[in-house]
Amino acid sequence: MMDTAPLRAAYGALLDAAATAAEPGAAPPPGEWSADQIPAHVVLINTATIAAVSSAATGAVTTYDNRLAQDAWTIDRVVTLTGGGAGLRNRIGHQADALCALAMSCGEAELDTPVPALLLSKGEVLVDQPMRVRDLVTGLAESEIPGHTRQLRALHD
Repeated sequence: MMDTAPLRAAYGALLDAAATAAEPGAAPPPGEWSADQIPAHVVLINTATIAAVSSAATGAVTTYDNRLAQDAWTIDRVVTLTGGGAGLRNRIGHQADALCALAMSCGEAELDTPVPALLLSKGEVLVDQPMRVRDLVTGLAESEIPGHTRQLRALHD
């Protein structure tokens, strides 16, 4: 069973930062995402991660590719569909609950399942090799979610 406390803590900090960044006057620097686009990106990353963990838990073949979560049109579509702000935070909260419950229900063999992964950031390839499902989840807790939390906090500073 996976300890999801670090992931839950990371999501809590992100949601707090998103609520603060949503206050009036929080404009992104040129070329950066807005207070709605950052959480929309996280919604898309969560969706990809939930799908990968779920697939591993059922023995289905899967991949992990974050390119869709980088697509401006798709990000803006998620903002529209959720209504932005509170709707995005609500979606992330529910996704966090689902991902943590799913990861906790997986056995060691499922968590150690290698998944072909392609991870990009600002057009740069970060990972292009198989990753264990466990590492996808811990990567969210240790890097992805805290990084976006810092982005959101920077909007309010």
